[in-house]
Amino acid sequence: MPLVWLMAVACGLSVGGIYYAQPLLDLLARSFDVSGAAAASIITVVQLGFVGGLVFLVPLGDFVNRRRLVPAMSLAAAAAMGCAAAAPGFAGFLAASFFIGLSCTGAQVMVPMAAHLAAETQRGAVVGRVMSGLLIGILLARAFAGLLADAYGWRTVFASAALLMLVLAGVLYRYLPDTAPSEQRMGYARMLGSIGALLAHEPLLRRRIVYGALGFAGFTILWTTLPFLLARAPYGYSETTIGLFSLLGAAGAVGASLAGSLHDRGRTRAGTALFIGAALLAFVVMGVLPHSLAAVVIGILLMDLGVQGVQILNQSTIYTLRPDARSRITTAYMSGFFIGGALGSLLAGLAIDAAGWPGAMALAGLLEAAALAFWFTEPRQRSR
Repeated sequence: MPLVWLMAVACGLSVGGIYYAQPLLDLLARSFDVSGAAAASIITVVQLGFVGGLVFLVPLGDFVNRRRLVPAMSLAAAAAMGCAAAAPGFAGFLAASFFIGLSCTGAQVMVPMAAHLAAETQRGAVVGRVMSGLLIGILLARAFAGLLADAYGWRTVFASAALLMLVLAGVLYRYLPDTAPSEQRMGYARMLGSIGALLAHEPLLRRRIVYGALGFAGFTILWTTLPFLLARAPYGYSETTIGLFSLLGAAGAVGASLAGSLHDRGRTRAGTALFIGAALLAFVVMGVLPHSLAAVVIGILLMDLGVQGVQILNQSTIYTLRPDARSRITTAYMSGFFIGGALGSLLAGLAIDAAGWPGAMALAGLLEAAALAFWFTEPRQRSR
């Protein structure tokens, strides 16, 4: 259990790197003198970097000792965050953002590692605990960024994060267990090709990628456009206050625990529909009542509960497919997941400029409705 909680904390710190910029978008737009749509592209670039890390780095978890791989990725993340803190202009910050995304995929090496170490009957609960730490890290990253940027400027956010990742690299190297690679004779090129083979031969993996990508696209639309809503009239909130809104996403951590329990009890299919429905309701509420703070609060609670619940069910399910290929399965799944997120952030900037907050919420709601429609095509026997 201490190892599970260490991995949960490490996942939270690692993945937090890709969320530091979200509550700061309006501030970054003013600092670099760029438009809101250009500032929103920061999130797209970070997520594209994350996809690159998923494709080219995470599969190495099946082939090398994770105790060495994860700390090395943490050191690379520290370097990228230091470059972001020192970036002289917008182009330099974008380049650093790509490498932050690329190197912060260490969390996605640790999640399948936790699944590998867990007993079969406890896998859903263990994955849920580790993912709870990851989700809390996402929430605290936004709050931390907003608070620190308000007091000391946005550069301090990334400089402090770089120091945290340096410390994390040392702790992980000291305490992570050695893990024997599950594949030792497959070359790197063949390894990458095997990811395509997994997609071709595992229909349940493909289905769970669709659920995850559509949900995360809506999730990203909300968190990318929310700073613009809250920074302007009638709210006019500071970066600190905007960052604190992320704490409402604690519902996602609740969803992680509940979803892990549902999976272990064989209720994955029903739970998936329940969580997708919660996210859809969230976007309807926020879109219909665009100027109501209560609607925003309730919507964030429901949306995080729904999207993160589906995410836990997805990951608990796909890790039952091929125990010898969990890192590559993670690559396949999370690549689709973050491609959905990158598309969501790209559309978010266009939606907020063209149709404002209601238009952005309508777009996110349509994506959740598509996920629910796809759920109705799932055979009942595939409940896990």
